[in-house]
Amino acid sequence: MAVTPTLDDLRRHAVARSLFTPTSLPRAIAKLGFVQADPIRAPARAQDLTLRHRVKDYRAGELERRYARLAVEEDFFVNYGFLPRRTWALMHPRAPARSWTAERERQSRAVLDFVCERGCVHPQDVDAQFAHGKVKNWFGGSSNASTQLLDAMHYRGLLRVARREGGVRLYAPAAPHAAPDDPAAAYDALADVVVAKYAPLPERSLAELVLRLRIAVPQWGHERSAALKRAKARLPSVRIDGVNWYWPAGENPASARHRVADAVRLLAPFDPVVWDRRRFEALWGWAYRFEAYTPPPQRVRGYYALPLLWRDRVIGWGNLAVREGRLAADIGYVAGKAPRDAAFRRALDAELHAMGVFLGL
Repeated sequence: MAVTPTLDDLRRHAVARSLFTPTSLPRAIAKLGFVQADPIRAPARAQDLTLRHRVKDYRAGELERRYARLAVEEDFFVNYGFLPRRTWALMHPRAPARSWTAERERQSRAVLDFVCERGCVHPQDVDAQFAHGKVKNWFGGSSNASTQLLDAMHYRGLLRVARREGGVRLYAPAAPHAAPDDPAAAYDALADVVVAKYAPLPERSLAELVLRLRIAVPQWGHERSAALKRAKARLPSVRIDGVNWYWPAGENPASARHRVADAVRLLAPFDPVVWDRRRFEALWGWAYRFEAYTPPPQRVRGYYALPLLWRDRVIGWGNLAVREGRLAADIGYVAGKAPRDAAFRRALDAELHAMGVFLGL
């Protein structure tokens, strides 16, 4: 007889399924399905902080160093990040809802010819060649128009990120390929990637994520509502306290096999364990907010507070920095103080030591 999962089961399931046994970098990216990227280093980029828990002996910057040799792509999914090339292929050729002007089309063709001739270009090369000038960016500042054009061409699948130098994207021509024969099946496959990454998901979060795939495949906007209905029909679910929860077929949140390690983990703000703030509050009973873009006087927990997971409970946060070659950690707790358990102190010390090794200190 099947056991109906409880909220405790879902909490344990959420942690155990995402924090799998560390493996190789390619396998970890394949298991995650998508790794969200963020440029802030506090003390490392979000993609590195995510991968350090899931890749054996991972070091900060390793994804960037090995990127050109991996079967992965930088691109827009439900957010911007890294995903397996086979998933990337489902989204292209991408056709944004807003068409370019004739002048923009002319500029893009000229830039594409230039990139094809060079093979791989730095944005500065394009700016020096075409002198597109400056434009206002999303944050109200000024950016090179060439950089924005390269970003737009990348989004449309005309270019791909070949590698990075000093964090700057270098672009190469993207190999053209045919669109998937069945858009509905492709949309369902992309939805399954989302569910596999962030499950178990409350119903509203599932709906938002499936609809958020409009970023990945704007050309299939008409498929969104039907794809959500199909996802709800095929995914197993349970209703707890008036909320429907969903997870991938073949998984059992109530299984005793979902064991959680006696470990402390400092997670990236975009780690799949904590990414869904609605799920976070349901599973851990407090509100975590990303405050990097919050004015300093209004911050509650810090510029880049990392959620602190102890076993299967997020009990606090940590603000980490490197000062004079050493790791400085400011740890806060929801309860106002650290657990008195000696095992917790040992686990926290081990996590801070592991963070230092990851950073190469």
